[in-house]
Amino acid sequence: MSDQSPGKNPTTLPITAQEPLLEVRNLRTEFDTHGGVLHAVDDVSFSVNPGEVLGVVGESGSGKSVTALSIMGLIARPGRVAGDQIVLAGHGDLTTKTAAEMRKTRGDVISMIFQQPMTSLNPVFRIGWQIAEALQLHRNMTRTEATAQAVELLARVGIASPRQRVREFPHQLSGGMRQRVMIAMAMACAPQLLLADEPTTALDVSIQAQIINLLEELQKRLGLTFLFISHDLSVVRHIADRVAVMYLGQIVELADNARFYAHPMHPYSMALLSALPVPDPHVARNRIILKGDLPSPANLPQGCRFQSRCPYVTAKCGQASEPPLEEVAPGHQVRCWNLADIHAKS
Repeated sequence: MSDQSPGKNPTTLPITAQEPLLEVRNLRTEFDTHGGVLHAVDDVSFSVNPGEVLGVVGESGSGKSVTALSIMGLIARPGRVAGDQIVLAGHGDLTTKTAAEMRKTRGDVISMIFQQPMTSLNPVFRIGWQIAEALQLHRNMTRTEATAQAVELLARVGIASPRQRVREFPHQLSGGMRQRVMIAMAMACAPQLLLADEPTTALDVSIQAQIINLLEELQKRLGLTFLFISHDLSVVRHIADRVAVMYLGQIVELADNARFYAHPMHPYSMALLSALPVPDPHVARNRIILKGDLPSPANLPQGCRFQSRCPYVTAKCGQASEPPLEEVAPGHQVRCWNLADIHAKS
C-alpha cells in the first residue's frame, strides 16, 4: 500500500506550506434543552498546520468532543452549529456544505477515530467489509481491491494475521485490536486531517501505550495532521506539538507543548498540571485544589466562566464582559483578567 493518497479529487486546491490545514474561526455549537440553550462550544478559534498534532484537553463537558463533531458535520438536532467558520484548506468553509457534500468529505478528506470502538463498529458486519466500504465509496475500488487494501491497512496498524482478521466480527477482537481497526478505517482513504477523540479511554494502561505509540509512529512516518482530544495531559504531552485547554465550551489557554508544560498561565491549566504525578517523590509539587461547583452550560455566570472554582478570583472576574483570549507571548494565548497579579511573583 502506498503512503501517498490515491486518486484525490482533481478539484482540490493545493495547500501551501504557510497555510493552516484547518482553521476554526469563532465556532459556536448550541443545543436546545428544556432548561434553555446549552452553549457547548462558544467562540472557539484555533488552527492546525499540515503535519502538526494539536492536543485538545479538558474535563468532561468542556466541549472537546462537540468541537470535533462540529468539524465532522455530525451535530444533529437538537444541536446546531450556530457560527462561524470551519475552513479546511482547499475545500473552503465546511459549515456551508450540504449534507451530501459532507458525506463525500467525511472519511475521504477528514476522518475521525472515535473513543468507543465497540459501539462505533457495526457488530453484524465483518471487519474487512467495514474498512472496504469507505474505499469503494471514495476510491471507486472493486470489492476485491478494497478487501486487499483492508488487509494491508490492518497490517500497517499492527494487527497480526490480517487476512484472517478481515473475515472476523468486532466481538471476536480484543479492545486494543478493535481500536486498531478504527485507526485503519480512519486512515483508509489517506485523509488530510485525522480527529482522534479520546482514542485510548476504554483501554487498559498497557494497551493505551501501544495505541499512542502507534499513532505517533504513523503520524511521523506518513506526516499525518492530527487533532488529538484527551483528558489525559500526560498522553498529550507525549504526542502533541501544541496544546489547547478547554473549559465550559471555550479555549482558556493555547500554547506550544514545551511552553505550556513549563509555564502554564491560566489558573485552570495550572490546577490540571499540578495534579500530574511526579516520578521523583522527593520533588515538591504545589498542588492546586479546585473548589466550588461547575456551572451549567445552559446557565453560565456573568463574566469569567471559571470564577466559581478559581483560587485567584477577584471582583473583576464577575464583571459583565468575559475575558478575551489574548496573546501573552508569541504563540501563547490565555483567557484571564488577572494574569499580571497571578504571575507577579513567578
